[in-house]
Amino acid sequence: MSDRLLIATRKGLFQADRTGDASWTITRTAFLGDNVTLAFFDPRDASIYAALDHGHFGVKMHRSTDAGVSWTECTVPQYPKLPEGTEPAISPVTGKPYATTLKLIWSLAGGGKDQPGVLWCGTVPGGLFRSTDFGANWSMIHELWDHPDRLQWFGGGLDHPGIHSIWVDPRDHNRVTVGVSCGGVWVTPDSGTSWTCQANGMWAAYMPPERKHDPIIQDPHCLAACTANPDVLWVQHHNGVFRTTDGAKSWHEITAAAPSTFGFAVAAHPTNENTAWFVPAIKDEQRIPVDGKLVVSRTTDGGKSFEVLREGLPQSHAYDIVFRHALDVDNTGQRLAFGSTTGGVWFSENAGDTWHTLSCHLPPVHAVRFG
Repeated sequence: MSDRLLIATRKGLFQADRTGDASWTITRTAFLGDNVTLAFFDPRDASIYAALDHGHFGVKMHRSTDAGVSWTECTVPQYPKLPEGTEPAISPVTGKPYATTLKLIWSLAGGGKDQPGVLWCGTVPGGLFRSTDFGANWSMIHELWDHPDRLQWFGGGLDHPGIHSIWVDPRDHNRVTVGVSCGGVWVTPDSGTSWTCQANGMWAAYMPPERKHDPIIQDPHCLAACTANPDVLWVQHHNGVFRTTDGAKSWHEITAAAPSTFGFAVAAHPTNENTAWFVPAIKDEQRIPVDGKLVVSRTTDGGKSFEVLREGLPQSHAYDIVFRHALDVDNTGQRLAFGSTTGGVWFSENAGDTWHTLSCHLPPVHAVRFG
């Protein structure tokens, strides 16, 4: 059971620890005032990685090997330069050139247990990178970047497409699944040498009828997998919830999600393939909780039915949105935590039945991770 929580916010990285009375207290800060867009805890060596966006000064990444006491700057992924005289490809959706420089580190994942130092990094504008030395150096996965179908990807809420979810199969670390907004779900069986778009069964309400089922233009907001059964994955999509039980070969829509099917975050139970959590909202123009009530929805039967969990959460004039990396569950499946755009952080010790407030006064929260 995890007794540490990493909270990446618009104005710094906060660390909370669980005390003996089952409450949580913020015990350490880092990068105060800086925009920390992502935090990642690597259980293989207990390292912590923090990605920062310094705006005009660019994207940075740091690593701590002493529980956040001190930090060492890593390198960041670099996009290859276009050959001289070559113009960037043009997006068929926006009519604008695709970006070829790093805009955001949007996802981090560790390699297999027998791969110390191996990290995967997903970025905006849609590049996937791999490091074999704890982030000291990065190599682009050219087979995905150069795939002809990548030129059909486009940005959802951001100006450019991005890789926000990376799942390394614990049974076979060569099999990696990534979620792309907007570009579907892609799977490699061989550490990136070959790729297949596997989003069949998803549909996109924002596309014309003739393309709404096209797997290449789907907008999965977040992808989560059951560690005990990695063939079971959940996706919170722009216009629905989807689940696969065959390793992403096919997806089926979950229509029972309540009080809405829209949201950004999803957390999958580590050992129970039928249990997952979501934070629903109203989509598109509003993007606020339904009826101004902050809730978490949970299914325990594979999506056939949902419970709306609200005990301990604000139920009046609450306009918190939870970003895709801001909900997490620990390895017991009992302890959860999430943070919101209004700076609130809540935790549960009983799988979401009841919630307790950690803080209501943090900067907007980008990511919450147990570590």
